[in-house]
Amino acid sequence: MKISSDFDSGNIEVIDASNPQQVLLAMRPDLKSHHFQWFHFKVEGLTPGQRHGFSLTNAGQSAYSHAWTGYNAAASYDQVNWFRVPSSFDEKGLHFALEPTHEQIWFAYFEPYSRARHDWLISEALDKADAEIVAIGKSIEGREIPLLRISRNPEAQRKVWIIAQQHPGEHMAEWYMEGVIERLSRRDDGEMDALLAKADLYLVPNMNPDGAYRGHLRTNAAGKDLNRAWQSADDSETPEVFFVQQQMRKVGVDLFLDIHGDEEIPHVFTAGCEGNPGYTPRLEALESEFRQRLVDMGAEFQIAFGYPRDEPGKANTTLACNAVGMAFDCLSFTIEMPFKDHDDNPHPRTAWNGERSKRLGKDVLSVVAAMVDKLR
Repeated sequence: MKISSDFDSGNIEVIDASNPQQVLLAMRPDLKSHHFQWFHFKVEGLTPGQRHGFSLTNAGQSAYSHAWTGYNAAASYDQVNWFRVPSSFDEKGLHFALEPTHEQIWFAYFEPYSRARHDWLISEALDKADAEIVAIGKSIEGREIPLLRISRNPEAQRKVWIIAQQHPGEHMAEWYMEGVIERLSRRDDGEMDALLAKADLYLVPNMNPDGAYRGHLRTNAAGKDLNRAWQSADDSETPEVFFVQQQMRKVGVDLFLDIHGDEEIPHVFTAGCEGNPGYTPRLEALESEFRQRLVDMGAEFQIAFGYPRDEPGKANTTLACNAVGMAFDCLSFTIEMPFKDHDDNPHPRTAWNGERSKRLGKDVLSVVAAMVDKLR
């Protein structure tokens, strides 16, 4: 048996692989950070039909150790079709086992979104969605962060921003962005035609390419959490945020969506700006309408579960959602998807996955189109 993780988004350390029925593994912490929860590794030399078991022995010390309860590991024989493997968690770690049908398999915390697919997605946006690259930022390690603009009407007044994967282990976020770009590539979509008659869309499909490539959960190559850097971004340790803030100041923001995944909560939900200084009834009404429209259209979304609401004036304004909402007095949301399943509409074989993330991205665009006239 051979276990490897020396590839894009790979993360695992082998403790003891002498017993194929109880392989002992550990997740590697983010560079210059104590955070860890993401794993992604390949196993070769399996015996089809024989039980193979794996234990992530340090799961109990991970960043969100309570999140393992109710979680099932993702697996794929071809890196295309991913399914869930029944898993259990106790004081000795996260455990999962299966009788494989192939001699090799990949396991991951969630269906990964590779850098190669990211490059393909940018090409698709340029070729099929009439996107243009208006600026390119650089990560600490020199990876490109393209800012896409989709603009079809020179008279459009609204500026809609969507960014994703500030936290690099939240790969569902770029799957979401693929759904957005896929829908914007259609040529027979009246809702998108109406939206783009009134708004320019600014898209950053992956805010943290270094962390994603390195197999990080939470941070960039400097060990910084980008979604806690929106009041202190600089060009040395958080150039990813610094770049996007510069571009926002140039063009303005009328709606901001920051796309994430949540380890613990098995639901799709949003977090708004109710704790911001200057939060007004206008913004409250926009937030309420946005959420209700998603519910009414039957999207995989709900409003019963989510984060506790911030008290007035007590928001953490280092977060992108709050910082942008406050700076531009605009409707601003964090959209959270689960690593587990959307318990309101469970799919045990796949749980929440890339395809469902894409569908949510498409559905949210319908809400944006319906509300574009109300943003100012």
